[in-house]
Amino acid sequence: MPTINVQLFEGRTPEQKREFVKAITEATVKTLGSTPESVDVLIHEVKREHWATGGKLWSDQ
Repeated sequence: MPTINVQLFEGRTPEQKREFVKAITEATVKTLGSTPESVDVLIHEVKREHWATGGKLWSDQ
């Protein structure tokens, strides 16, 4: 059972998330030969003030 963890900034619409997990599931089925029912996708939404790149918080950019 593949379990895929994804971290994204907050703010995506439910429809964007639906399309995203559908695409990830289809790619997983195609490349790993698993069934759609065996693929779990976990979305972790992160606030910009909790994410930094290059020593700078995204909320400061």
